[in-house]
Amino acid sequence: MPVHTTDSAPGGRGKGVGLGLALGSALAFGGSGVAAKPLIEAGLDPLHVVWLRVTGAALVMLPLAWRHRALPRRRPGLLAGFGLLAVAGVQACYFAALSRIPVGVALLVEYLAPALVLGWVRFVQRRPVTRAAAVGVVLAVGGLACVVEVWSGLGFDALGLLLALGAACCQVAYFVLSDQGGDAGDEAPDPLGVIAYGLLVGAAALTLVARPWDLDWSVLAGTAPMNGTPVAAALLLAWIVLIATVLAYVTGIVAVRRLSPQVAGVVACLEAVIATVLAWVLLGEHLSAPQLAGGAVVLMGAFIAQSTAPAKGAADPVAGGGPERELSGRGTAA
Repeated sequence: MPVHTTDSAPGGRGKGVGLGLALGSALAFGGSGVAAKPLIEAGLDPLHVVWLRVTGAALVMLPLAWRHRALPRRRPGLLAGFGLLAVAGVQACYFAALSRIPVGVALLVEYLAPALVLGWVRFVQRRPVTRAAAVGVVLAVGGLACVVEVWSGLGFDALGLLLALGAACCQVAYFVLSDQGGDAGDEAPDPLGVIAYGLLVGAAALTLVARPWDLDWSVLAGTAPMNGTPVAAALLLAWIVLIATVLAYVTGIVAVRRLSPQVAGVVACLEAVIATVLAWVLLGEHLSAPQLAGGAVVLMGAFIAQSTAPAKGAADPVAGGGPERELSGRGTAA
């Protein structure tokens, strides 16, 4: 799954295009929560929204799955793990968290993933980490304490925070699987094929969990309130599927081919900023000054933790357990 950058476009022009694509990907991913929360508040179960998102994107990516139809025979474990954790797990935990806590807080908690990856590297793989990476972890955890306002006794829903943390843990699994996916060198699976099959596996898993036959389809025929303004529910769903999933993944992949995983991962940190700003403007989810400052510290910590990673295979201490977030999400993106 990691994208090898030997075919990256040479020169500043290629890097400029790659940076633009990376920013576009962060913008697309950042808008997923803002579009999903009104659907949840309109009556759709969070798991149903996740199922609609992943299944719709899987159908759009079906031609790519057919193109890479040999991939399931070559890397079945990678595709299963990616679909169950990096797609279904991340999305289910994140969207469930949205139903209980603000969009910006959920995404910032999810951005503890780079720090958790360092824990995996240090205590599971037993590899040293750089001092700068350790500083990044401390900053991320300290910033998160400000975001959730621990001094007020965790004013946010505790289950919502746990769900957001679950999304972060699934992101860690994504990073680890991405690292394993690149072990094949020149025979590494095409990332677009991994995404396509990951979405198919995730859709199948979510079908068993979300029970879409109980979905209230009438909600999609109506409108959903976005900070008091009615918006067509079908339009919000189309945005989630086509923009916040398909376009976000594809532009992210192309960006990494023109940049590097480290640079693309750092740019992807802007997703949390974009999501917070959009939630503020479109949903009226205002964060306090300490929360905004804490969010900035979380992103700074994630930036340091990701940008200090040396090239894969280097003998020096590492700052991360594998490639940075060249596909998604995660949000997230996944």
